[in-house]
Amino acid sequence: MRLEDAADAYARVLADVRRLSPATVRAYRGDLADLAATVGNADLAEIDLETLREWLWRATQRADARATLARRTSTARGFFAWALDEGIISDDPALRLVAPKRGRPLPKVATADALSAMLDRAGAAAAEGDPIALRDHAVLEFLYGSGVRVSELCSLDLGDIDRDRRTARVVGKGSKERVVPFGGAAGRALDAYLVRGRPALFGRQAPTERSAGAVFLGVRGGRLGTRAAYDVVARALGPEVGGAAGPHALRHSAATHLLDGGADLRAVQEILGHASLGTTQIYTHVSSERLTATYRLAHPRA
Repeated sequence: MRLEDAADAYARVLADVRRLSPATVRAYRGDLADLAATVGNADLAEIDLETLREWLWRATQRADARATLARRTSTARGFFAWALDEGIISDDPALRLVAPKRGRPLPKVATADALSAMLDRAGAAAAEGDPIALRDHAVLEFLYGSGVRVSELCSLDLGDIDRDRRTARVVGKGSKERVVPFGGAAGRALDAYLVRGRPALFGRQAPTERSAGAVFLGVRGGRLGTRAAYDVVARALGPEVGGAAGPHALRHSAATHLLDGGADLRAVQEILGHASLGTTQIYTHVSSERLTATYRLAHPRA
């Protein structure tokens, strides 16, 4: 059977028998179309392991993403395994086809100076007394000052905040609770918002059971949603990191700056609520990258 005919038959099996989503079927069909563009409409029996490796190599030369290469490897393995089961081929050429390892990109991190300038601008806007500006300043300071996830920030209730000790009780992934500290700047921004900003927002809508105790409120008085919080951070932070960036960039920056300042890795793990120390260690790599970049800029023999 020719490759294109077999690909059509396989796509029907994916859609009608395995009940995969149309988007997934299109992705697999596109991978097989790319294979046909490389090897031609060859007979399946003529395609061997080296042919498939050549196909993936050409994709790397086009600078296809590693995730794309991994998916194409998976597509080829599933396709030829199906062809073997159907008796279309007698040997599976994709059996030893190995997907390239997916690299883990380093997270976006803003410099301490850039974040300080951004937060100063937000603070100046909040000083005018607008409730939204007060909230936005508190959101930015709290995310950076505590390193919490945006979902954790949006779910905060008033009873979760200890303003005297400057700590907050948050519920993270897996419904695990932890207590996180936040700094003086975040505490001052939060106090200003709770005293002058939140009451104005709260009065815009009859409180619901869900929003009555919420710390951060939206423009209509309900609990602030994660999408709205993302927009707040993206508007303020995007220019500082050279492109689109949301709340997680503040979390990344907080972790990296803690480690740059000498914080213990285990302590940072506890603050961030990571189940595994290995997840936190990505920030040591960021610090190493920054150190290397500084060295190359500064050392005369670099």
